[in-house]
Amino acid sequence: MKANIRPSVISDSVAILALIKELALFEKEPESVKLTESEIKKYGFGTSPLFECLVAEIQNEVIGMALFYPRFSTWKGPTFHLEDLIVSEKHKGKGYGTQLYTAFIRHANRAGVQRIEWNVLDWNATAVRFYENSGAKVLQDWNTVQMDAQGMKNYLTKKK
Repeated sequence: MKANIRPSVISDSVAILALIKELALFEKEPESVKLTESEIKKYGFGTSPLFECLVAEIQNEVIGMALFYPRFSTWKGPTFHLEDLIVSEKHKGKGYGTQLYTAFIRHANRAGVQRIEWNVLDWNATAVRFYENSGAKVLQDWNTVQMDAQGMKNYLTKKK
């Protein structure tokens, strides 16, 4: 069955949050999701959206999403960062992830970005194989670096 892939709307916020929580459970970090439905509405659908999202729906039920945002590469120019590509567990293995992935790449191509990028957990061998088979390069020589809000505060306190 083919999913209906469309840009998300504010009323999808509940489903977006549910998918984020489902992904966190899959990634063994369910307690890490602090984002709320009202924040999704504010940051995704407010006056200055910080992200875009494509959703996959079957019979008017959102079953997957591709959430992404613009970035800028000093080497390549405009890029999109795919934050999460999620398909609900009960709908995995039916091609919906591939449909979302293709729709995201099509959207990025039409937008004229010079690169798309995302992270994949090294233990998620199925996803790594999928991306490699699609022609994406899974970089082995780069590490993801993050600093949370408390880390930023700690750093800035030391720099006063």
